[in-house]
Amino acid sequence: MRPSERLADTPAVRREGHWWLVTPAGAMPASEPRLTSELDRFAADMAAADRAVAKLRTERAAVREDQP
Repeated sequence: MRPSERLADTPAVRREGHWWLVTPAGAMPASEPRLTSELDRFAADMAAADRAVAKLRTERAAVREDQP
């Protein structure tokens, strides 16, 4: 993740290595270990999915370039 980025469509944002829950009313640190470990897992899964999609797009583009 980037230094400060919202996790998908959730109110969770990771800033400087810490999770925050952000709403229009304000922000609060997420400090409960089970929650933060789930957020870490979800972020890792999302990053893996993004990499897989990027790989598929690259492969499809290469196939299109090879076709006459």
